[in-house]
Amino acid sequence: MTRDAYIHKVVPGTPGGPLLFVFHGTGADETQLLSLGRDLVPDATIVSPRGDVSEMGAARFFRRTGEGVYDMADLARATKKMTGFVQAHITDAKPSRVMGLGYSNGANILASVLFGAPDLFNAAVLMHPLIPFEPQVAGGFAGRQVLVTAGRRDPICPPNLTTRLEAYLRDLGAEVTVEWHEGGHEVRPNEIEAARRFLATVSGKEIAK
Repeated sequence: MTRDAYIHKVVPGTPGGPLLFVFHGTGADETQLLSLGRDLVPDATIVSPRGDVSEMGAARFFRRTGEGVYDMADLARATKKMTGFVQAHITDAKPSRVMGLGYSNGANILASVLFGAPDLFNAAVLMHPLIPFEPQVAGGFAGRQVLVTAGRRDPICPPNLTTRLEAYLRDLGAEVTVEWHEGGHEVRPNEIEAARRFLATVSGKEIAK
Protein backbone atom coordinates (compact mmCIF):
# COMPACT_ATOMS: atom_id res chain seq x y z
CA MET A 1 0.00 0.00 0.00
CA THR A 2 1.02 3.60 -0.55
CA ARG A 3 0.68 6.83 1.38
CA ASP A 4 -2.11 7.78 -1.04
CA ALA A 5 -4.24 4.66 -0.65
CA TYR A 6 -6.93 6.88 0.92
CA ILE A 7 -8.03 10.43 0.33
CA HIS A 8 -6.48 12.09 3.35
CA LYS A 9 -5.14 15.23 4.95
CA VAL A 10 -1.77 15.72 6.64
CA VAL A 11 -1.11 18.50 9.15
CA PRO A 12 2.68 18.80 9.58
CA GLY A 13 4.20 18.78 13.04
CA THR A 14 7.71 18.65 14.43
CA PRO A 15 9.93 16.60 12.05
CA GLY A 16 10.78 13.30 13.68
CA GLY A 17 8.24 13.97 16.43
CA PRO A 18 5.02 12.09 17.22
CA LEU A 19 2.78 10.84 14.42
CA LEU A 20 -0.95 10.85 15.19
CA PHE A 21 -3.51 9.11 12.96
CA VAL A 22 -7.13 10.20 13.42
CA PHE A 23 -10.12 8.24 12.12
CA HIS A 24 -13.53 9.87 11.71
CA GLY A 25 -16.99 8.56 12.53
CA THR A 26 -19.69 7.48 10.06
CA GLY A 27 -20.88 10.32 7.86
CA ALA A 28 -17.92 12.60 8.59
CA ASP A 29 -14.70 13.00 6.64
CA GLU A 30 -10.98 13.59 6.99
CA THR A 31 -11.54 17.06 8.50
CA GLN A 32 -13.61 15.93 11.50
CA LEU A 33 -10.83 15.27 14.00
CA LEU A 34 -7.97 17.39 12.66
CA SER A 35 -8.46 20.28 15.08
CA LEU A 36 -8.95 17.90 17.98
CA GLY A 37 -5.75 16.10 17.08
CA ARG A 38 -3.81 19.35 16.89
CA ASP A 39 -5.25 20.45 20.24
CA LEU A 40 -4.41 17.16 21.94
CA VAL A 41 -0.86 16.73 20.59
CA PRO A 42 0.34 20.15 19.36
CA ASP A 43 3.71 18.96 18.04
CA ALA A 44 2.42 15.86 16.23
CA THR A 45 2.15 15.34 12.51
CA ILE A 46 -1.50 14.40 12.02
CA VAL A 47 -2.69 12.06 9.29
CA SER A 48 -6.44 11.78 8.71
CA PRO A 49 -7.81 9.37 6.07
CA ARG A 50 -11.35 9.44 4.69
CA GLY A 51 -13.31 6.20 4.74
CA ASP A 52 -13.57 4.62 1.29
CA VAL A 53 -17.03 3.07 1.73
CA SER A 54 -20.28 4.97 1.14
CA GLU A 55 -23.37 4.00 3.11
CA MET A 56 -26.18 5.97 1.45
CA GLY A 57 -23.73 8.83 1.01
CA ALA A 58 -22.15 8.55 4.47
CA ALA A 59 -18.42 7.79 4.47
CA ARG A 60 -17.31 4.74 6.46
CA PHE A 61 -14.17 2.63 6.66
CA PHE A 62 -15.92 -0.72 6.05
CA ARG A 63 -19.34 -2.03 5.15
CA ARG A 64 -22.03 -3.30 7.48
CA THR A 65 -25.28 -5.14 6.83
CA GLY A 66 -27.17 -3.57 9.75
CA GLU A 67 -26.65 -1.60 12.96
CA GLY A 68 -23.86 -3.40 14.78
CA VAL A 69 -23.66 -6.14 12.12
CA TYR A 70 -20.40 -5.98 10.20
CA ASP A 71 -19.51 -7.29 6.77
CA MET A 72 -16.54 -9.26 8.08
CA ALA A 73 -15.02 -9.83 4.64
CA ASP A 74 -15.04 -6.11 3.96
CA LEU A 75 -13.65 -5.39 7.43
CA ALA A 76 -10.74 -7.71 6.59
CA ARG A 77 -10.20 -5.86 3.30
CA ALA A 78 -10.32 -2.48 5.01
CA THR A 79 -8.00 -3.58 7.80
CA LYS A 80 -5.37 -4.79 5.34
CA LYS A 81 -5.63 -1.59 3.30
CA MET A 82 -5.48 0.69 6.36
CA THR A 83 -2.54 -1.22 7.83
CA GLY A 84 -0.58 -0.63 4.65
CA PHE A 85 -1.54 3.04 4.58
CA VAL A 86 -0.44 3.57 8.17
CA GLN A 87 2.82 1.67 7.63
CA ALA A 88 3.65 3.75 4.55
CA HIS A 89 3.25 6.99 6.50
CA ILE A 90 5.33 5.65 9.39
CA THR A 91 8.11 4.64 7.03
CA ASP A 92 8.09 8.08 5.44
CA ALA A 93 7.88 10.12 8.67
CA LYS A 94 10.21 8.07 10.90
CA PRO A 95 8.38 9.38 14.00
CA SER A 96 9.38 9.20 17.65
CA ARG A 97 5.99 7.69 18.59
CA VAL A 98 2.95 6.47 16.66
CA MET A 99 -0.50 7.08 18.10
CA GLY A 100 -4.03 6.60 16.86
CA LEU A 101 -7.36 8.18 17.77
CA GLY A 102 -10.69 7.09 16.37
CA TYR A 103 -14.34 7.83 17.06
CA SER A 104 -17.16 5.33 16.50
CA ASN A 105 -16.56 3.71 13.08
CA GLY A 106 -13.09 5.25 13.15
CA ALA A 107 -12.43 3.62 16.52
CA ASN A 108 -13.56 0.30 15.05
CA ILE A 109 -11.15 0.37 12.12
CA LEU A 110 -8.35 1.51 14.44
CA ALA A 111 -9.10 -1.39 16.80
CA SER A 112 -9.13 -3.83 13.90
CA VAL A 113 -5.74 -2.57 12.71
CA LEU A 114 -4.43 -2.95 16.27
CA PHE A 115 -5.63 -6.56 16.38
CA GLY A 116 -3.95 -7.36 13.09
CA ALA A 117 -0.71 -5.43 13.69
CA PRO A 118 -0.18 -4.79 17.42
CA ASP A 119 3.33 -3.41 16.85
CA LEU A 120 2.17 -0.62 14.54
CA PHE A 121 0.98 1.83 17.23
CA ASN A 122 2.55 2.71 20.56
CA ALA A 123 -0.80 3.91 21.88
CA ALA A 124 -4.41 4.29 20.78
CA VAL A 125 -7.53 6.19 21.86
CA LEU A 126 -10.75 4.32 21.02
CA MET A 127 -13.77 6.61 21.47
CA HIS A 128 -17.03 4.66 21.58
CA PRO A 129 -15.76 1.53 19.81
CA LEU A 130 -18.09 -1.36 18.99
CA ILE A 131 -16.37 -4.72 18.60
CA PRO A 132 -19.21 -7.28 18.38
CA PHE A 133 -16.95 -10.10 17.21
CA GLU A 134 -14.15 -12.24 18.64
CA PRO A 135 -10.94 -10.57 17.42
CA GLN A 136 -8.17 -12.61 15.86
CA VAL A 137 -4.96 -11.10 17.17
CA ALA A 138 -1.55 -11.42 15.55
CA GLY A 139 0.71 -11.29 18.60
CA GLY A 140 0.50 -9.66 22.01
CA PHE A 141 -0.08 -6.15 23.30
CA ALA A 142 2.69 -5.97 25.91
CA GLY A 143 3.86 -2.37 26.22
CA ARG A 144 0.92 -1.02 24.21
CA GLN A 145 -1.29 1.60 25.85
CA VAL A 146 -4.98 1.96 25.06
CA LEU A 147 -7.57 4.48 26.25
CA VAL A 148 -11.21 3.51 25.72
CA THR A 149 -13.95 6.11 26.22
CA ALA A 150 -17.64 5.26 26.37
CA GLY A 151 -21.12 6.30 27.43
CA ARG A 152 -23.02 4.23 29.99
CA ARG A 153 -26.25 4.82 28.02
CA ASP A 154 -24.79 4.48 24.54
CA PRO A 155 -27.46 2.83 22.33
CA ILE A 156 -24.92 2.08 19.58
CA CYS A 157 -22.05 0.72 21.69
CA PRO A 158 -23.53 -1.19 24.66
CA PRO A 159 -21.49 -0.86 27.88
CA ASN A 160 -21.17 -4.63 28.26
CA LEU A 161 -19.28 -4.81 24.95
CA THR A 162 -17.00 -1.99 26.09
CA THR A 163 -16.26 -3.94 29.26
CA ARG A 164 -15.63 -7.07 27.22
CA LEU A 165 -13.18 -5.20 24.97
CA GLU A 166 -11.37 -3.83 28.02
CA ALA A 167 -10.97 -7.33 29.47
CA TYR A 168 -9.83 -8.71 26.13
CA LEU A 169 -7.15 -6.05 25.71
CA ARG A 170 -5.93 -6.56 29.27
CA ASP A 171 -5.67 -10.30 28.69
CA LEU A 172 -3.46 -9.54 25.69
CA GLY A 173 -1.11 -7.54 27.91
CA ALA A 174 -2.18 -4.00 27.00
CA GLU A 175 -2.19 -1.19 29.54
CA VAL A 176 -5.85 -0.13 29.37
CA THR A 177 -7.57 2.95 30.77
CA VAL A 178 -11.35 3.40 30.47
CA GLU A 179 -13.12 6.76 30.73
CA TRP A 180 -16.91 6.68 31.11
CA HIS A 181 -19.59 9.33 31.01
CA GLU A 182 -23.27 9.00 31.86
CA GLY A 183 -24.57 9.81 28.38
CA GLY A 184 -24.85 8.10 25.03
CA HIS A 185 -22.79 8.05 21.82
CA GLU A 186 -21.72 11.68 21.97
CA VAL A 187 -18.20 12.76 22.93
CA ARG A 188 -18.18 14.73 26.19
CA PRO A 189 -15.54 17.03 27.70
CA ASN A 190 -14.28 14.47 30.22
CA GLU A 191 -13.39 12.14 27.33
CA ILE A 192 -11.39 14.86 25.60
CA GLU A 193 -9.54 15.69 28.81
CA ALA A 194 -8.82 12.00 29.40
CA ALA A 195 -7.44 11.75 25.85
CA ARG A 196 -5.33 14.87 26.44
CA ARG A 197 -3.76 13.42 29.60
CA PHE A 198 -3.26 10.02 28.00
CA LEU A 199 -1.62 11.30 24.81
CA ALA A 200 0.53 13.78 26.71
CA THR A 201 1.91 10.89 28.74
CA VAL A 202 2.54 8.50 25.85
CA SER A 203 4.04 11.20 23.59
CA GLY A 204 6.62 11.93 26.26
CA LYS A 205 5.37 15.39 27.11
CA GLU A 206 4.85 16.72 30.61
CA ILE A 207 1.24 17.37 31.57
CA ALA A 208 0.68 21.00 32.58
CA LYS A 209 -0.04 21.35 36.28
